[in-house]
Amino acid sequence: MPLHLIKLAVGADDIESVARWQKAYRLANGNARMRTRMMPKRVDELLDGGSLFWVIKRAIQVRQTIRLIREDRDENGKPQCIVELDPKLVETDPFPFRPFQGWRYLKPDAAPPDVRSGTAYIDPQMPTALRVELRRLGLL
Repeated sequence: MPLHLIKLAVGADDIESVARWQKAYRLANGNARMRTRMMPKRVDELLDGGSLFWVIKRAIQVRQTIRLIREDRDENGKPQCIVELDPKLVETDPFPFRPFQGWRYLKPDAAPPDVRSGTAYIDPQMPTALRVELRRLGLL
């Protein structure tokens, strides 16, 4: 069973701003990336179909499939971890999530479903802010 990661999209206002940021920093092979200092210890589980879920404005709103996790060095020679992601952003059912630092593991049963394949019908044209508020109120 795949394991997922969750991370705050600091400074992002919406999914489109995440897409613009990632396009500007896309890797040569076309993948998006996320840099972090700490290397996950459960790499095999993450690479077994895991995704990185992004928290935007206090709610999980989008995910990307994890393609590769590798060690690297920054411009000062310090170790870092590069998580290569599928460039496709998959919108999820918005799920409220409190701020935290760094990244965290996210178990499959705690991950929100994709908007278009969720168990409950959610109109994909509904504004994200409205979906987040309805979820917070327990109405979705």
